[in-house]
Parts: sequence; C-alpha cells; structure tokens
Amino acid sequence: MSLTRAGISYAVAAYFLWGVLPVYWKLIQQIPAHEILSHRMVWSLLFLLIVMVLRGRLGVLLQALRSGRTAALFLASAVLLSANWWVYIWAVNSGFIVDSSLGYFVNPLFTVFLGVVVLKEKPRPWQWVSIGIAGGGVLYLTLIYGSFPWIALVLAFTFGMYGLIRKTAPLGSMAGLTIETAYMLLPALVFLLYLHWTGQGAFGNVSPAATVLLAGAGIVTAVPLLFFAKGARQIPLTTIGLLHYIAPTLQFLLGVFLYGEVVASSRLVGFVLVWLALIIFSVDSVISTNRRNAKPVSTI
Repeated sequence: MSLTRAGISYAVAAYFLWGVLPVYWKLIQQIPAHEILSHRMVWSLLFLLIVMVLRGRLGVLLQALRSGRTAALFLASAVLLSANWWVYIWAVNSGFIVDSSLGYFVNPLFTVFLGVVVLKEKPRPWQWVSIGIAGGGVLYLTLIYGSFPWIALVLAFTFGMYGLIRKTAPLGSMAGLTIETAYMLLPALVFLLYLHWTGQGAFGNVSPAATVLLAGAGIVTAVPLLFFAKGARQIPLTTIGLLHYIAPTLQFLLGVFLYGEVVASSRLVGFVLVWLALIIFSVDSVISTNRRNAKPVSTI
C-alpha cells in the first residue's frame, strides 16, 4: 500500500469511529458532560502511557518537552481538543446530534481553507468543484438554521485548528496525543477528586456498566485520534478536510434514524449538496491516486 493510500485508510478509519461515537456517549448520557470529559482525559492518558511504556517510547516525551516551542504547541492543541470534546459530548447528550453534525460538515471547509491559506496547498480542479458545492450546502444550512449555530461553529473552529497544529507538529501521533492528555490530567483529576470527595461523582456510584464505559472512554478516545494524527501526517490537509464528511454523515443518520431527532425537509437540501460534494471528491481522489501509482518508476 502506498504512503498516500495508507494515510487515507487511517483517516477513513478515524472518521468512521467518530461517526458512530454518539452511540457510546448516549449510553452514559445520565452523567454530566463535564464529568464525562474529565474521565475521558484521565483514562486516555492512562491508556496511552501503557502503550508508550510497552513500546519503550517514554524517552521521546521527555525529550520533546525540553523544547519550549514544542511544549507550547501541544498546550495549544490540548486546549483546542478539550473545548471540542466538551461541546461535542454536551451536544450529543442534550439531543443535538444533528446540530453537532453540522459543525463537522463545516469543519472540512475550514480545514481546506487553512490548507490553502496557511500551508499553500493547491487543490485539483475537481476538488475545487467539490469545495464549492459543499460550501454552498453549508451556507444554505446555516441560513435556514433559524438561530446562530454556535455549536457547529465552535466544533468546526476547534477541530480545524487542532488538525492544523497536528499536521505541522514535530512529534508522531501517539507521542503528541500523550502530551496533550498529560496537559489535561491535572485539572481533570482535581475535578474528579472534588466530585468524589463531595459525593457527587458518578464513577462507582452508577451501574457497573456505566462505570466500565467511563473507564473505556480512554480507549474510544485515543484510537480514532491516533488514526487521525497518523493519517494527517501522510496526506494533504485538503484531503483530510474533505474526507471528514464521513463522520458527520454517520452522526446525522444516527441522530435522525436511531435517536429520532427531527430534521425539516428544507434542511435536507443542504445535506444532499454536501454528500454530492463528498462523492465528487472521493471519485477524483481514487482516479488521481490510481494514475499516480500507474506511472512508471524511472530507474535512472
């Protein structure tokens, strides 16, 4: 498998897992979002540290943190990731899965914008067509939304900026994510200890299944993020941005057909435009990759 195809495979796996993640959070929706977020931070770090120890990679973390620029870069990505996690968990468990899916429909356009403006990437002609169609669909959805779509915009901005930082970060996916969750550990742990001390904590005081799901938040968080960071370092940011439509499409379908959220027929026009853009982009990517791999390799 070529480097580009491997990167696309990692990205697709990450977006699929994110697309079905609302099912996981719905299973513990009786627990407040800020408490779920804190558990997500703590258990993610524990899971990642175990993996890093088994792979003998802890030294990489210590060496990276000696660089002030690297430390500051991952502090920024940790803040962005924390904000994204909290808003998303709150939206899902408050009955706004479709609204959050709009945020992840907007995010690829913001990501493509960052790729073109910041990284000077040059989309192919059919990619520009898909970007234009998707942009029209998102603009239509925003105009008929009926109120300021703050959930969508916060999710789009925070994850778009996170993707840019991870694209340019000097560390690999696992080491970077471990540092990010390490930054989150202290405030999360202090908060959870406070809840436990005051008798408000859910861990151990809810059903055994819910307690296990809280602990499992580390695995379901880390695995797709590792896939995403791995893919982000191997393929253009514009490609990452448009593949991102896989996740919100799955979220949208879950919100409507599994959890019964009502979507006006007028909003479906916008979603159809976005899905059409994804089809065009996908076909163009497959054709381009096949042509590139079919070129003869010079032996000179």
